[in-house]
Amino acid sequence: MKYTIQQSVSGEFDDVVETTIDALKDEGFGVLCDIDVQATLEEKLGEEFRQYRILGACNPSLAHEGLTDEIELGALLPCNVIVYETDDGEIMVSAVDPQQLVGMADNEALDSIATEVHDRFERVLASITEDLESSSEA
Repeated sequence: MKYTIQQSVSGEFDDVVETTIDALKDEGFGVLCDIDVQATLEEKLGEEFRQYRILGACNPSLAHEGLTDEIELGALLPCNVIVYETDDGEIMVSAVDPQQLVGMADNEALDSIATEVHDRFERVLASITEDLESSSEA
């Protein structure tokens, strides 16, 4: 089962992370947490790992609506967006597919919210590519 929507992008890793955060903000999401997996694994385990960041994104109004319909939805929040370096050295931006997550709740009242978040994440991914391409041309 595919549980993410993703986009390969060109650019420097830190620029992609910042562009992703900006694109999320443009779609009404705040980043509640930013986990640097590479730094954490180095610090906690002394292990090397690829560049990998987990951004916990939340749209407050959609989260409120979802929690009102399904109080246990909080176990699936915030929605994670990851930025990581692939084995081939590309940068991938991947977002959890809320339609897959909400399917676990088996509550039809959440379907429209999941569709809205999915559509916003699709726009975020498209925007990242556009923003990085336009900044590299400048």
